[in-house]
Amino acid sequence: MISYYASASGRLGQVEQAGPDSWIHVCPPFASDELSDLAERYELPIDFLTDPLDIDERSRYEREDEARLIVINTPVLSESETENDSIYITVPIGIILTPEALITITSAREHPVLQLFIDNKVRNVDTARRSQFVLRIFEHTVYRFLTCLKRLNVRRNLIEQELYDSSRNRELKQLLSIEKSLVYFINALNGNELLKMKMKRADFLGIRQDEDLWDLFEDIIIDNGQALEMANIYTNILNGTMDAYGSIISNNLNITIQRLTLITIVLTVPMVVASFYGMNVNMPLQEKWYAFPVILVLSVILSLAVIFYFRRKRLF
Repeated sequence: MISYYASASGRLGQVEQAGPDSWIHVCPPFASDELSDLAERYELPIDFLTDPLDIDERSRYEREDEARLIVINTPVLSESETENDSIYITVPIGIILTPEALITITSAREHPVLQLFIDNKVRNVDTARRSQFVLRIFEHTVYRFLTCLKRLNVRRNLIEQELYDSSRNRELKQLLSIEKSLVYFINALNGNELLKMKMKRADFLGIRQDEDLWDLFEDIIIDNGQALEMANIYTNILNGTMDAYGSIISNNLNITIQRLTLITIVLTVPMVVASFYGMNVNMPLQEKWYAFPVILVLSVILSLAVIFYFRRKRLF
């Protein structure tokens, strides 16, 4: 699907056809011939439109004649319903700058970052100022990372509270899903940071003379670094948490086995005494009427002695 947008009075509005300084947004579903027609119309390499559709595409920028391509990775909710998969994945956004228009393309049907612009939740947007528009996309991409990181951290805390009272595998699998999401975030943030640093050094957007945009770009790079640091911290905490709970579960299992072994030993003592008097040989007191009470009392005394010994050794 190809949509056309133009700005007026700081707000975006959808238009029927692309005009000068418009924003063209491409997202599924679309036909391959639509991409070919778009590439031919704006004299673009077809790779500029197909590369961002690859979910594993790395963050990078590229120039071909007067067309410029920027690929940046952003977080989206995973559509997988299996329990072991990550909660979030990262999806590339392709941003293409041409003399006539700005084009964005993504494999996500409703991308959360671009949807903010479509729903007019981002103020003071001007499609004629393409460099500013690109920076606003960068800015809200970083905000999206920060928001998702906070949600993952809240979810991790809730799962930890459940783990205090439970040793089921379900909670550990949920922690594993969070860990996978953080791995995606760290890789994407690393790539995005390198991309922005290279773009800044090369002045890829041509904003060096614009102090406001230059300062905005620097702030975005700083925020991206903070998001990367948060992702690393949360990953370290999560790894430590999973290791600790793995040790706790293993220790609890050892304690349970130890207690069952001690109980077995205590119960074995009266069985040994009774087995002697079950043999087909002459035993003391076996002809007396009080033999059974004596055997019973003896078994209890020996069992209590074993329990006392274990308590002294702090095994119980």
